Amino acid sequence: MKANQLLSEVVAELKKAGNPTIKKTLMRHGAREPFFGVKVEDLKKIQKRVKTNQELALALYDTGISDAMYLAGLIADDAQMSKKDLQHWVDGAYWYMLSEYTVAWVAAGSRHGREMARKWIKSRKEHVAAAGWATWSNLVSITEDDALDLTELRQLLLQVQDTIHDQPNRVRHTMNGFIIAVGGYVRALTSMAEEVAARIGKVTVDMGDTACKVPDAATYIQKMKSRGTLGKKRKSAKC
Repeated sequence: MKANQLLSEVVAELKKAGNPTIKKTLMRHGAREPFFGVKVEDLKKIQKRVKTNQELALALYDTGISDAMYLAGLIADDAQMSKKDLQHWVDGAYWYMLSEYTVAWVAAGSRHGREMARKWIKSRKEHVAAAGWATWSNLVSITEDDALDLTELRQLLLQVQDTIHDQPNRVRHTMNGFIIAVGGYVRALTSMAEEVAARIGKVTVDMGDTACKVPDAATYIQKMKSRGTLGKKRKSAKC
C-alpha cells in the first residue's frame, strides 16, 4: 500500500473512532482542534495492526491532528529518529500529552535522548523545557543504572531543588516527575531524591478544569518501595 493511501486510511479511521465525551475531556486538559477524541485503547488497536512504521509515524505527526500525533509516537521507530526529527516534533507539540508523553517517549528511546534532554531543559519555552524533564524521567526508567551518569543526575536533582518553585507551570510538574523517576528507578539515588522531595515540599501546578492532582514525590517513592518495584526498570518508555 502506498504511503499516502495508508495515511489517508488511518486518519479516516481515527476520525471514525472519535468520541465526543473523550474530546470534551481532552479539551479541558489543553487539547485543541484539530483532533477527534480517540481513546488510547483504540489508538493501540491501530498500533497493533500497523506495528512500527517510521514513514507513517512522521506523516501522521505532520498532520497536526493530536490523535494522529499521539499514534505517531506509538508506532515510531525510535532508533531512526534524528535530532532534526526530534526537534521538529517537540516544536510542534502544542500540549502536554504530546510534549511530555509522545515526544519524551520517542526521544528517550532514541540514540539522542540525553543530548536532547540536556538541550530542552534549558529552553525558555515551557512545553520544550517540560519535554526535556519528561525525557530525563523516561531515560532513567529504561536505562540500567550502570549506563547512567549518576553525577549528572545528582546535579539535576539539585537544580530541581533550587529552581522548581520558580519555573513555569508544566515545568514544575515534570520536574516533580523527575524526582519521582530518579527516586523510583535509580536505587543509588533514592535517598537523595527523597531528601530533595522533602526540601521542596508541596509543588503547586495549575491543572486547569480537571480533577488531576500533583503527586507528592516522597509519598510516591515510598509507594514504589512498598510495592517492591524500587529500581525495577521498564522495557519501554511508551505506554
